[in-house]
Amino acid sequence: GILNFCANNYLGLSSHPEVIRAAVEALEKFGAGLSSVRFICGTQSIHKDLEEKIARFHQREDAILYASCFDANAGIFEALLTPEDAVLSDELNHASIIDGIRLCKANKYRYKHMDMQDLESKLQDAQKHRLRLVATDGAFSMDGDIAPLREICQLAQKYDALVFIDECHATGFLGPNGR
Repeated sequence: GILNFCANNYLGLSSHPEVIRAAVEALEKFGAGLSSVRFICGTQSIHKDLEEKIARFHQREDAILYASCFDANAGIFEALLTPEDAVLSDELNHASIIDGIRLCKANKYRYKHMDMQDLESKLQDAQKHRLRLVATDGAFSMDGDIAPLREICQLAQKYDALVFIDECHATGFLGPNGR
């Protein structure tokens, strides 16, 4: 047996018989894919069905699928933030968050890992900006730390900031029923 600590297969589902059976059924019904992204080749019912199930699982109105979390993070900050805004990022955020922040034109602040005093100091400095967004991983994939979300949200509320949480590495195993 091999323990692979660098994959996103935390629950061992990629080799679970039910997952394999569902993949074979999807392959038979939909083929090997559209050979491109939805933006170019369109959306199939399988996309909408999965988005609906994900939204229901997370108890949200809707969900949007991306090929990877890396793709989602690469585009979200540029779409949300302008040069008038500020993004405050934990220094140990996932590379996809860091790259997404680099691509946007917002003012960038980096706070010490899970250090709420440093975050508060940076939020105070960022008050001059139109909008402030605190970005953090929920579960930090490289060391297993869990972000102090309650404290982050309290500070964000105190300084009228938004909070972005990447739950890619927490979904399925943190919170009630993995939510």
